[in-house]
Amino acid sequence: MSLDAQYFADLYATDEDPWAFRTRWYERRKRDLVMASLPRQCYQRVFEPACANGELSAALAERCAELLCQDLDPTAVGLASDRLANMPNTSVAQGRLPGDWPGGRFDLIVLSEVGYYLDPTDWLQVIEQSIRSLTYDGGLLACHWRHPIAGCPQDGREVHAMLDRHLPLYRVFRHEEGDFLLEYWACQPSVIDLDETCP
Repeated sequence: MSLDAQYFADLYATDEDPWAFRTRWYERRKRDLVMASLPRQCYQRVFEPACANGELSAALAERCAELLCQDLDPTAVGLASDRLANMPNTSVAQGRLPGDWPGGRFDLIVLSEVGYYLDPTDWLQVIEQSIRSLTYDGGLLACHWRHPIAGCPQDGREVHAMLDRHLPLYRVFRHEEGDFLLEYWACQPSVIDLDETCP
C-alpha cells in the first residue's frame, strides 16, 4: 500500500466503519451491484485484498468455496474476522499490497476500493500479480469511487484506465455512474457458467 499504515490506523481509531459500509444506502446498493455483476453463481477460490471490516466479504463468502481476505490494518483484520466468524470457508490475513500477495491460484480476484491508495507503480504490480494468479477461466472484478480522495495518489478513473491498458483479459461488464466505476474482466472470451451450487 503506497499510503502509510497510519492513515488507516487513524481512520479506525475513532470508527469501526469509517466508510459507512454497514449503514449507507450508497454502499449497500453498490455491494448489491457488485454481487449481481458476477457472472458465475459459484467460484472456487476468491481473493479480496483491502477487505476493510468484511461487509463485502460476507456476501462473497456465500458465492464461493474458499475466500481469502486481506487488509493492511490490524483493526480491520479483527473486524473482518469477527464478521466472518460463522463462515468456515473464509480466512482473513494481515498484509500490505503489493508485497504480501498470496500464493496459489484464484478464479476470482476482487479489487474493490483499493487502487487509489496505491501509486501507479504499485498498482501496476498488483495488476500483474492478479494476471499471474488467475486460473485459466478466472475473472477480475474492480470497483472504485471516481472522485479524487485527499491524500491518495490516484483517483478511480486513473485506476481503471490502468486496468484497461494492462489487463490482457476480455471485458465482460462495465457499469459507470457519476460516483463509481464497476468492471469485470475474464480470462476467456465467454464466461462458462457451470451452474455449481455453492457449499
